[in-house]
Amino acid sequence: MKIPLTFLGTSQAIPTATRNHTSILMQYNEENILIDCGEGTQRQFRKLHLNPCKLTKILITHWHGDHVLGLPGLFQTLALNGYNKTLNIYGPKGTKKYINELFKIFLPVLKIKINIQEVSGKFLDTPNYSITAYPLQHGAPTNGYMFEEKEKLRIDKSKLKKLKIEKKDLKKLTQLTQGKSIKLNNKTISPKQLTYKTETKKISFIFDTKLCPNLNKLAKDSDLAIIEGTYLDEEDLAKEYGHMTITQSAKAAKQNKVKQLILTHISQRYEHKEKILEKTAKAIFKNSIIAHDKMKIIV
Repeated sequence: MKIPLTFLGTSQAIPTATRNHTSILMQYNEENILIDCGEGTQRQFRKLHLNPCKLTKILITHWHGDHVLGLPGLFQTLALNGYNKTLNIYGPKGTKKYINELFKIFLPVLKIKINIQEVSGKFLDTPNYSITAYPLQHGAPTNGYMFEEKEKLRIDKSKLKKLKIEKKDLKKLTQLTQGKSIKLNNKTISPKQLTYKTETKKISFIFDTKLCPNLNKLAKDSDLAIIEGTYLDEEDLAKEYGHMTITQSAKAAKQNKVKQLILTHISQRYEHKEKILEKTAKAIFKNSIIAHDKMKIIV
C-alpha cells in the first residue's frame, strides 16, 4: 500500500524563513498520524489544504518546545471545528503530566476527547500495522518510532481466471486470504496455489538523539528512515547537545541497510546551504535527501 508523508516542519530548535518547527503527517488507510507538532504546524495544514479534523493519532518524540509548541493551538482549532473523534496521543514518560498542564495554562473554549498514553516497546498492534517506540538519548525522555506494515495474502487474479468458479463459491476465496484451504469443484485448494504476499513497508522516525544502540534497532532494514541531521560535521557540538551530524546519520543509514534516508531537523546555520548537506550525505549513502517544508513523498 502507498503511504503518503508530508513534511510540515523541518527546522531545528529555531525556525527560519523557510523552515518551520518539526512536524510530519503520515497517512495510512483511514489513519492520519502526526509525528510531533512544532509551533506553526496548524498553519502548515492550511497552506497545504489538509484538514486537521482528520487527525487520528499524535506521536510525540519528546517535550522540548520546538516539537510540541503547536499543540495548544491545534487543540483549540480542533475544538472550534467540531472535532468528533477521540484523539489518541502517545509519547514518552511525562506526556500525561505535560498535556494536563497545557490544559491548565490555555483555558479551552471547547473541549475535545483525548486519550493519552506514555509508551515504550510495541504499543499499537492492529491487523494492518504496528508501531513500536524505543527510547533515545537526548537528555530528556525521548522516543523514536518504528511503523511496520503487516504482510497480507491477496488473490492472484491471473491464476484465478484459469479456474471456473461459480458465483456461489466466490465468498470462499476470502478464506484463502486468511491462510485457510478451500474446496472448489471437489478439489482442495491451498492458499499457496492462488495467493501472493503483499510487500510490506517499514518507516522509522529518529529525531533528537545522539548515536545510541536503539537508533540501529529503529533504522534497521527501513524502507524509509527519517533521521535528524542537525549539524554538518561538528561531532563535538552534536554530542554536547544530544544531536547527530549529517555524516553520522548517513553512516547509520548505510550500516542498517536503509533503502532511503531523509534528513531533517536542520540547524538555522545551514539556511540556503542544503546542497552542501546533501552532497555530504550522498557521498556516504547515495539514496539521501534533505527534507524541506511542504515536501510530500510516497513510500
